[in-house]
Amino acid sequence: MTYDRLVCANCAAPVSQGRCPVCRANRERLQQERPFAGLNPMALIALMVVLVAALALLAHQTA
Repeated sequence: MTYDRLVCANCAAPVSQGRCPVCRANRERLQQERPFAGLNPMALIALMVVLVAALALLAHQTA
C-alpha cells in the first residue's frame, strides 16, 4: 500500500503531507520499510512495462 492514500488518525490529513509529528513519523517509517512504497501504482506499472520490453528486446536479439 502506498502512503499517499493513508489518512492520519491524529490530524485527519493525508500521511503524505506530514502535517503533524505522527504523520511525519509514519511517513518516514513507511519509506524505510519498502523502497517502492513512495511510488504510485501508475509508476510501478510503467516500470514493469519497461522491464518487460527490455526482456523482450534481449530475447529477440539472442534468438
